[in-house]
Amino acid sequence: QVQLVESGGGLVRPGGSLRVSCEASGTIFSIRAMGFYRQAPGKERELVAEWITGGRTDYSESVKGRFTISRDNAKNTVTLEMNNLEPEDTAVYYCNADLKIRRGEDPVIVWGRGTQVTVSS
Repeated sequence: QVQLVESGGGLVRPGGSLRVSCEASGTIFSIRAMGFYRQAPGKERELVAEWITGGRTDYSESVKGRFTISRDNAKNTVTLEMNNLEPEDTAVYYCNADLKIRRGEDPVIVWGRGTQVTVSS
């Protein structure tokens, strides 16, 4: 019913920049929060950044000042601009949304399939 599709990512040298985007499609009544998590090999999935209805944004301490998340409400899209990338940022980045499919229903959590970001010289 609801799909999150990531785009962007790829390979970049340390200090470089990349952008990842996520579009939500399908039957959606409202979105409370939408953002990105990441998972590196052998590590747990962690929050990178999220945009919360009302305009609040949350960031992992490790990316503050380097990453910026923005949302296009009309398109149900979020974009993560990643600057000054470090090898430690290498991971699969997953889109995540906390949303309601229909009015009156409980919210659900939806995940994208992920996109690889590799920072290496």
